[in-house]
Amino acid sequence: MDLLQTIFFTLIALGVLVSFHEFGHFWVARRCGVKVQRFSIGFGTPLLRWHDSHNTEFVIAALPLGGYVKMLDEREGDVSAEDLPHAFTQKTVWQRLAIVAAGPVANFLLAVVAFWIVFSSGERGIAPVAGSVLSGSLAEQSGFEVGAEIISVNGHRTDTWAAVSRQLFGYIGTTGDIPLTVTYPNS
Repeated sequence: MDLLQTIFFTLIALGVLVSFHEFGHFWVARRCGVKVQRFSIGFGTPLLRWHDSHNTEFVIAALPLGGYVKMLDEREGDVSAEDLPHAFTQKTVWQRLAIVAAGPVANFLLAVVAFWIVFSSGERGIAPVAGSVLSGSLAEQSGFEVGAEIISVNGHRTDTWAAVSRQLFGYIGTTGDIPLTVTYPNS
């Protein structure tokens, strides 16, 4: 079951990446006046297909391992005189460059947003819970057990290992006891 879940979520992630990438090309092509004939996510047999008011065919296909945006292009066949101004090849070099670059730029922007979400939410630090206690160490001699959580050092709350370290730095070079408040997993 684990392998199937991994494959499933990998395909979902690839589908999202491909969708953003192709949407970047699609969006800029439309803004530059290029006629988009097909926007496809995936390859193979179409599972879902529809058309919009611009007569663009949208396709979701069976294999979500890629995608493409098919634009009107003189290199792929005859283009009517009426449609010629909307062909990719008739656009300026800068417009064509923008259309081609839009896919990677869309993926870059997706990465920026994803990292922003990840780093602006969730845990800010690691909880100060003992994962192991070394044999013969001061922690063992003090009665520390695996799973013990340091709640405070000398009355100062410590929610993370970084907070514990900051509090313990004040005791460098001193002798004697360090007052800790600790909870144990089975207490």
